Amino acid sequence: MAFFSSSSAENNLATAKTVLSAAASVAATAMVVRSVAQDFLPGDIQEYFFSGIRSFLNRFSSQMTMVIDEFDGLVNNQIYEAAETYLGSKVTPNTRRIKVSKPDMEKNFTITMESNEEIVDVFNGVKFNWVLICRQVESRNFHNPRDLNSTLRSEVRSFELTFHKKHKDLVLKSYLPFIIKESKSMKQETKALRIFTVDYQNMYGNLNDAWVATNLDHPSTFETLALDPEIKNFVLQDLQRFVKRKEYYRKVGKAWKRGYLLYGPPGTGKSSLIAAMANYLHFDIYDLELTELQYNSELRRLLIGMANRSILVVEDIDCTIEFQHRMAESRVATGSSTSDKQVTLSGLLNFIDGLWSSCGDERIIVFTTNHKEKLDPALLRPGRMDVHIHMSYCTPSIFRQLAFNYHGIEDHFLFRDIDEAIQATQVTPAEVAEQLLKSNDMETSLGDLVDFLKRKKIENEELEAKKREAEAKEKQEQGKQQTDGDKKLDDDEKVVAVDPNPE
Repeated sequence: MAFFSSSSAENNLATAKTVLSAAASVAATAMVVRSVAQDFLPGDIQEYFFSGIRSFLNRFSSQMTMVIDEFDGLVNNQIYEAAETYLGSKVTPNTRRIKVSKPDMEKNFTITMESNEEIVDVFNGVKFNWVLICRQVESRNFHNPRDLNSTLRSEVRSFELTFHKKHKDLVLKSYLPFIIKESKSMKQETKALRIFTVDYQNMYGNLNDAWVATNLDHPSTFETLALDPEIKNFVLQDLQRFVKRKEYYRKVGKAWKRGYLLYGPPGTGKSSLIAAMANYLHFDIYDLELTELQYNSELRRLLIGMANRSILVVEDIDCTIEFQHRMAESRVATGSSTSDKQVTLSGLLNFIDGLWSSCGDERIIVFTTNHKEKLDPALLRPGRMDVHIHMSYCTPSIFRQLAFNYHGIEDHFLFRDIDEAIQATQVTPAEVAEQLLKSNDMETSLGDLVDFLKRKKIENEELEAKKREAEAKEKQEQGKQQTDGDKKLDDDEKVVAVDPNPE
C-alpha cells in the first residue's frame, strides 16, 4: 500500500515538473519573440503583431482592457495626462525603455513610458497592467499641438489598462481618481516656481497673456527663515491645515482661500516669509501693483487669469487702495462725475470675499503694510484677512537663526552681549543680516555687529529726542495759535462793545 502511495506521489511530481518546464519554455520563447520583435521589427508592424496576440489571448481571459486615448476629440484627455505623469514614477529596473525630457520652465527631468512598454501597478492589493500603445498615422492635414512634426507624420497614443473584470467599479470610482490626484501633487512638487507680474500691454488680449512670468529662485524656506519660532510654527500649521480642507470649505459654503496680513516696519522679513510660503506649498506668486490699475474691470480680469494653487501678493496696501478709495469718496462728496469702474476698496473687497472670490481654488492672498493703523477696518475683518502677523524688530531668537544661517554657529561668548543690545534697541533683521554678511570671519562679523548695535542705540536715542522735541515744539505752536485766536476773539468783542453808533 505504501508502495502505491509513493509511486503516485512520484508520478504527480513528475507531471508537475513537466508542466512547469513547458510553461517556462513557453514563457522564455515569448520573451525571446518579444525581444526580437522590439529590436528588429518596424514600429507599425510591432503594433500589429502585439495587438493581434493580445486580441487572441483576451478571448480566453477574464481580464478587461480599458483604452485611454491621448485626446478626447480635439481636447486633451485629462486621464491620459494624469496617467502619463503617474506612471513615470512607477518605472522599475525591469523597464527597458523610457522617455526623458526637460521643459524650459521646469527644474527636474520628466520621465514617461516608451511605446509598447508595460508597467505593473498595485492599488488596494489589486494588480493593474499598463501598456503604452503608439500608432503612426500618415497624414499631411492632421495637426497634433503636442507634436511639431505632426503636419507630415503624426503619432496617435493611448494607454491600455488591463485588470480583472470584477474590479471595474474600483477602477472608475477609486483608482483613476487617485491617479488624477497623485499626478497633480507630483506636478506641483516638481515644477519650477514662477513669479508673475502684470503685462499691461496685453491686458485686454487673451487671459493667459495678462500675466508674464519668470522663474522664482528665492532660497527662503521655513528652516532658514529668521522669524520668531512661535510665529513660524503657527504659519506652518495654518498652511498645512488649509491645503487639506478642500471638502470642509465646500461643506461650509466658503471659497477655498486664505488671507494673510503681514505688518511691521521695513526690513522685518515680509518678502522672505512670502517666498518661504511659496517654496513650502509649491505655489506660484502673482505680484499685483494696484496703483497701476484704473478700473475694477481690470482688477477682475487679472484675478480671473490667475491659476489655482497660487499666492496673490499686494504689497504696501496702505499706499494703494486707501488713496484711490478716498479719491472716489471725495468725487462723490463734491458731486463730480465718477465711475463705478474706479478701483476702490469696495471693488477689492468684492474679489476677496464676494461672488468673484469663488473664481479659483486653493489661493493664498497676502497683503503687506508698514502701517496697519492706516487700513480700513473693513479690510481687516476675518474672512478677508484671516491671519494678522506682526513682523517685529529683531529679537534674540531671530538673531540666533541669522547667525546659524550666515556662519553656521549656535552659540558664542558674544551672544549674551548681542542679545542684550538687541533687546535695548530697535533694529531690523535685515540690518543684522547685513552686518553678518560683511565678513566671512565669524569673530570679525560678530564684533562688528556689537559695535553696530551700540551705534544704532545712540542713533535711535537721538532720533527719539528729536522726535520729542519736534512734538513739543508743535504742541507749543498749537498753543500759541490758540492763544492768538482767543486774544483776537476778545479784541473783536471789545470792538462790538464800544461801537459808538449802534442801530
